[in-house]
Formats: sequence, C-alpha cells, structure tokens
Amino acid sequence: MMTSIAGGISDWPTADFPGVRVNPETLLPQIVNEEAVQEALAESEDAADRVMVLLLRGRTADAAELLAEARYRDPESFRLRIFEAEMHRATNRFDRSVQLFRQLLNEVQGTDREAVVHQYLGRTHYVSGNAAAAAESFSKALDLRVATAADASLIYSSTLALQRARDVLELAS
Repeated sequence: MMTSIAGGISDWPTADFPGVRVNPETLLPQIVNEEAVQEALAESEDAADRVMVLLLRGRTADAAELLAEARYRDPESFRLRIFEAEMHRATNRFDRSVQLFRQLLNEVQGTDREAVVHQYLGRTHYVSGNAAAAAESFSKALDLRVATAADASLIYSSTLALQRARDVLELAS
C-alpha cells in the first residue's frame, strides 16, 4: 500500500530502508510503501530496523522497549546508538537527543560515520525549531559527503535538508 502524498514522492530523498523516504518539508523519514517495509522487515535480523520502523509508526513505547533490549545485547552498536538519540527526538526530548548526537560526533570524528551523525543532529535541531544550528549541521554533513564522494542519494539528502533549513531561516528574518 502506497501512502497518499500530495505532489508525489519521486523527489523525496531515500532513507536507506525500502519503503521509507525523507519528507522534504519536515525532513523526517516517513513510510511511503508499507508492503516494501514489511518485506524488508521479514528479511532483516537487525533489531535497529525494527526500532526504526516502530519509531516511524509512532509506537515510541514499543520502540523504546525493543531498543533497550537490543542495546543490552549490543551496547556499542552505532545504529542502535543513533536510534537511541532519535528516540529522544521523537519524544521531544531535544536536549538529550542533541547531547547524545554530540557524544557520538566526538567518537566518530574523522570517520565515514561523521557525516551521518551531523545529518541526524541537523534533523534534531530542525525539528526542535533551531534552523540555524540545523543548517550548520547539514552543511557539515554535505561538505563531508562531497569530500568523500559519498553516494549521490546521500549528497542529495544533505543538500535538500540544508536548503530547507536555509529557507526557514530566510522566512524567519
């Protein structure tokens, strides 16, 4: 089943999971094809995938429970740590989300994961209403992705997010 979206989703950035795309207005991932999501979950053994889908469905309590169990089994998992910070963003605990993303940034600085964390940090700033900080994080993610010749879809996602944050800043001034 395809989610009905005004104007279509063909220009929405991919979100690294089948059936999920990033909404260019909210900059949040959104399920756009439930069947593709279900098929991918059926094939996946990664708890992070299930946590992500529960978050996307707004089932934060279930996601938190599964996340706690998965983090107990694999406390150093990068993806699970990302989703721990995302859990805080999804439940409007933006300060804690930013804190966790900054901690991750300190740990991954200079690695290929740094751009990923900047992108997520930018999303948290954007959703919390801090468009200036969001633009700064998205700009860093974009610079890193361009410098490392990252996949075009990742560069597009950072470019779109940076432009959206700048648009919001321009409207606010």
